[in-house]
Amino acid sequence: MKSNDKVPSRRMFTLSLAALGVVFGDIGTSPLYAVRECFFGDFGVEPTTINVMGAISLIFWALILVISLKYLTLILRADNDGEGGILALMELVLPRKKKTRRLVILTMGLFGAALLYGDGMITPAISVLSATEGLKVATPFFEPYVVIITVIILIGLFIFQKRGTHGVGMIFGPLILIWFLSIAALGVSSIIKTPEILKAANPYYAFEFFKTNSWHGIFILGAVFLVVTGGEALYADIGHFGKKPIRWAWFTVVLPCLLMNYFGQGALLLRDTTRLENPFYHLAPTWGLYPLVIIATIATIIASQAIITGAFSLTFQALQLGYFPRLKVVHTSEKEEGQIYMPHINWMIFIGTITLVLAFQTSSNLAAAYGIAVTTTMVITTLLAFIAMRKLWNWKLPIAIVITIFLLCIDLSFLYANIDKIPDGGWVPLLVAALIYFTMTTWSKGRRILSIQLTKIMTPLKRFIRELKEKEVERIPLTAIYFTKSPDRTPPALVQNVKHNMVVHEQVVIASVNFKSVPHIPPAKRITIKQLGNGFFRLIISYGYMDRTNLPLTISTIKDDNLKIDMENVVYCLGRETLIVHGKLGMAEWRESLFSFLSRNSQRATRYFNLPPEHVLEIGTNIEM
Repeated sequence: MKSNDKVPSRRMFTLSLAALGVVFGDIGTSPLYAVRECFFGDFGVEPTTINVMGAISLIFWALILVISLKYLTLILRADNDGEGGILALMELVLPRKKKTRRLVILTMGLFGAALLYGDGMITPAISVLSATEGLKVATPFFEPYVVIITVIILIGLFIFQKRGTHGVGMIFGPLILIWFLSIAALGVSSIIKTPEILKAANPYYAFEFFKTNSWHGIFILGAVFLVVTGGEALYADIGHFGKKPIRWAWFTVVLPCLLMNYFGQGALLLRDTTRLENPFYHLAPTWGLYPLVIIATIATIIASQAIITGAFSLTFQALQLGYFPRLKVVHTSEKEEGQIYMPHINWMIFIGTITLVLAFQTSSNLAAAYGIAVTTTMVITTLLAFIAMRKLWNWKLPIAIVITIFLLCIDLSFLYANIDKIPDGGWVPLLVAALIYFTMTTWSKGRRILSIQLTKIMTPLKRFIRELKEKEVERIPLTAIYFTKSPDRTPPALVQNVKHNMVVHEQVVIASVNFKSVPHIPPAKRITIKQLGNGFFRLIISYGYMDRTNLPLTISTIKDDNLKIDMENVVYCLGRETLIVHGKLGMAEWRESLFSFLSRNSQRATRYFNLPPEHVLEIGTNIEM
């Protein structure tokens, strides 16, 4: 989805409604556990009047400063041709020449992206667990079955992902709207009984909270942070819906409803401090408890969408930019390019989520592990945003510094408050992030080494064409397209074909597929053709990192008087490299082994580029590493 600056009003409403069901699920279900953790968690404070007012004030200003100001107003400006997420931001500010600065920014961007996978596995677990725990409030009968019910719900959710973002969004959008209206109504009914809670919007109460609780008050920020954990996923999802619908949905529906519910929970605790264990469900009247549990369960299923679809977008970007091996990508919409389903990522997150549910058992235990990875990513995003202020928006240095320091003070406060979570389970998302980071960097470096090794054994193309004229080689009246990373070198598959079969097709196209660091390249600008003589042509095909890679469709659009390709009789010749690892080329032996494993298990080029199998010829080459 590209810019939505001129989207018709009906289309805007549809996109905003779908965005409710995909983008805001994580943030929207935080009321289930965030207030509770301020008072009932491991670092909870006494529910005195000043503490309740202070905690609600902190929640209010966290939503305003982090989501409304930082993400919706500032960070969403840094879209890469309509696409968002930390990788898109990284590519926007990545220098092409300054190696040291490039390495630092690249490391920050890749590690920040990897961190999102870690906390992404916790989001579905904590969201659904917190909803089903409402059954315990209704009756102790359900207590032994909460984990089982949660696992069953999660299985259904991850199976449902194959319907794609649009299918999920249009089904979940109206349901999450009901959720927001319901929690707003619960909050308003409580605020009416204790309207003095509205004074908590005054930041004075936040300062009084820290004054009263001293350094212990800082750790409550770890619980307050739970209200903004969906910020990074929100940024990653702008490619699905666009900036304007997301902003419209936030300011007209999500933010007002969340604030009413948080203030309502605060009002309840001012009236009755015995409701600490689950203030959200205690907002409901007795007759409404079971319906609320059902609505909350549906909403928490939706909450998982923000991180799952964000992970799909993030992985697809990483894949196209060369940081992940080829994985299966299913485009689920013919109208919107950004709507995809990635089964490998879907089931990786599923396994991690189920493991966490079985290991931690309760949402309170998971809350102790939740947030450390996302806070670190938020710090990295702020640092990259500073570079964007200077490089992209040409802001004056003093203004950029003041804004960055202000945002870093908020981010680092949250990070410090979450550090103590590491021994209690916060190490889990960090471990997952480390594994993903090393996978991405190993794949990227391995591909560079492989490219160097291939170049060493490849003959310059001009020399090959010249020497071919001197050989008695039969020319077949068909077109063959050979794929190579180096357009000036002869593909090993072509050399092997001539060596063993002594035949060359009448038309030989040397094709290179490049992925640019922009999301989309218009079809009219994707192809560059050069005639090389003796029936040879050089073809360079360029895609953006969010474009669908359908090579036959792209090639069929060629309009050149010298190159006529019969798509029914063309042969796609692919080289299949077999890696022989020696451990002598600058990577640790275990990383070379990992790269070899990833290469063997990456999706075949035939399927990834949508080549018809009956027109594909694969020729193998051994590559030593």
